[in-house]
Amino acid sequence: MDIGVLLPTATAQWGAADDPRELVAFGRQAERLGLSSLFVNDSLISPRIEALTMLAALAPATEAVTLGTAALMPFLRRPVQAAQSLASIDLLSGGRLTVTVGAGFPGRFGRPLYALSELPWERRFARLDETVALWRALWDGAESFHGEILRFDGIPPATRPYQAGGPPVWLGGATPAALARTGRSYDGWLPYPPDPADYASGLRQVRRAAVDAGRAAEGITPALFVSVRIDDDAESGRRALDAYARAVYGMPLEELERIQAVVTGSADQVLGVLNRYVAAGARHIVVRLAALDLRSQCDQLERIADLVPAVREAAHHTAGAG
Repeated sequence: MDIGVLLPTATAQWGAADDPRELVAFGRQAERLGLSSLFVNDSLISPRIEALTMLAALAPATEAVTLGTAALMPFLRRPVQAAQSLASIDLLSGGRLTVTVGAGFPGRFGRPLYALSELPWERRFARLDETVALWRALWDGAESFHGEILRFDGIPPATRPYQAGGPPVWLGGATPAALARTGRSYDGWLPYPPDPADYASGLRQVRRAAVDAGRAAEGITPALFVSVRIDDDAESGRRALDAYARAVYGMPLEELERIQAVVTGSADQVLGVLNRYVAAGARHIVVRLAALDLRSQCDQLERIADLVPAVREAAHHTAGAG
């Protein structure tokens, strides 16, 4: 059972006096507290430290934690160059990289970014799958690649990652098509469904698709992305989450929690919800801390770290019951 944290790389999550260079110290503190992974997200909708730049800074500053993206949007980068950047981070971290990818969302969270990248919105999922296939081919030493969308000949020698075959690549998304594609082609699944029952049913579909494709269902990492605010006062926690949702997404909490896993309450209440996702099959939880300055982020980090042993114990009991 792995529990990690999303680093607050967006300027909306910093206070006026915060120094973004403190993010490296934040990552080191998370590792000292027993978190097993550090994730970063990727976007152009608001100013932030670029995802792969942040991971490159964390690679030599940490020792054992997984470094991951949640989620990287490959269409923002040239595919061959992205393969080299990812391989370089994997090398610098000694093979600790995990790459979650996504194709973006309709509306302001996705389509305008394709225009900025000078790529068509149409066939974006096919482009994403081909980009990942290209990365894997390059990491294995391919000199050419012929897909339906991406075609390259005479590819010069590429940077080879630390991990044989390259870092694991997970898919974010929970549509029926995304579940099927995860089972067919990806190494892990990182959705954020608001209801643990939806997580359980989605995981069953992922595993069914894997078996149908001749793959081992247990080889696909079942992960979860969840926003958390631990607060002794439930109403105070909801107010803080609402402020976070408005600052980061430009929407109220009531709207955000209809589309994403969002949890607040006392430590015991948050633990109870997380354990429901564990019972549904989640085995790598990536927690986004709902706080709007680094001092509050650090406070929430310590509160989450206190829950790690109990969540791992819940996973142990669930596995034993299975």
